[in-house]
Amino acid sequence: MQACGVIVEYNPFHNGHDYHLHKAKQTAGADCIIAVMSGNFLQRGEPAIVDKFSRAKMAIDQGTDIVIELPYSSTVQHSDLFAEGAITLLNELQVSSVCFGSELGTIAPFLHTYHSYKNNETLFYQTLKEQLSLGVSYPKASEYAYQSINIDFNETLDLTKPNNILGFSYIKAIKSINPIIQPFTIKRKQSDYHDKHLTTPYASATSIRHQLLNEAIISQQIQETMPERTADRLKNYHETAGTWHHWEDYFSLLQYRVLTMDTQGLAEIHGVDEGLENRLIKTAKNATSFQNWMDNLKSKRYTQTRLQRMFTHLLTNTSKKTMNQLQQQPFPYIRLLGLSEQGRAYLNHTKKERTVPIFTQFSKPDSLMMEVEERVSNAYYAILAPHIRKNMRKQEFEPPYRG
Repeated sequence: MQACGVIVEYNPFHNGHDYHLHKAKQTAGADCIIAVMSGNFLQRGEPAIVDKFSRAKMAIDQGTDIVIELPYSSTVQHSDLFAEGAITLLNELQVSSVCFGSELGTIAPFLHTYHSYKNNETLFYQTLKEQLSLGVSYPKASEYAYQSINIDFNETLDLTKPNNILGFSYIKAIKSINPIIQPFTIKRKQSDYHDKHLTTPYASATSIRHQLLNEAIISQQIQETMPERTADRLKNYHETAGTWHHWEDYFSLLQYRVLTMDTQGLAEIHGVDEGLENRLIKTAKNATSFQNWMDNLKSKRYTQTRLQRMFTHLLTNTSKKTMNQLQQQPFPYIRLLGLSEQGRAYLNHTKKERTVPIFTQFSKPDSLMMEVEERVSNAYYAILAPHIRKNMRKQEFEPPYRG
């Protein structure tokens, strides 16, 4: 059996994702699709609008065969670390190919750019390090580093586009971890990643979330951007939880944390660097909302994405020491969130080739990674009413969804 891997967030699942999923299976000639999915917090440092269990069900409903969770230590990171974690897991599950969506939609320029990068890797990282030391943001520093090795975005691959950036990180990770894995890319069907204007039938997840947060209901227009069962999953979650998850709901928790911690404690949180703890305390005192706080913190050095990741680590109480420990050790297990009958057959077929155990549900934490994942889950559900929060947490101890 041949498996194709996809790396996803499904925040929420929509028609563009459905197109990518089925196109990936067709392009790769795969018998099985395995999705590595971000958990309750996402790569750009945001809480997912609904929890990982609902999003895993959406994926299985629409034809994904296996959904596994990308651990927190790999998820809330810049693109290279995010990609490294995802490809490591897919390689462990013996995928023969990986298919990702991109603004470009053609794989050859990704491979050509990789060869240019690899031939000048030392200069690339030297420039990257220099730019970061000057206080330049990671995306901008990367752009300067690519320019230093004569990679022209206009002529080859535009690495200012978010999905091209992620795609190139996947290529680098594949070449480093297992070059036998074959990469494919499909041109994004939906509108621009950051577009907040809702269009049908293909809309960006950003525009769908923007509409949901403004309306708090699943309007007919929103329903036209996603499969019917996905809309039902969203409705069920909102009816049960009473909310969508977004940063404003966590504002008071974050403000309380900052105003009751000393500067040393803040400085130990992962992502609180370069004296940012002092700026955090100063701005927290007068902040009236999460966005107001963000507007007062943002600068060329501190981008919104970087600050959101920092706030995520603050909310989950993840220290620099803890993150460093997690990143220095291999994944102790793979968390299974959902599978189809075909997915079950594939896992049985590859059982002898795997070296990392697959966990189907939480038990008593017996590793640092599991302890952190438990804290992350507690932090995510913290905004819900106590009785609802208790029931949501129970999902961690239940078997994966079987489609």
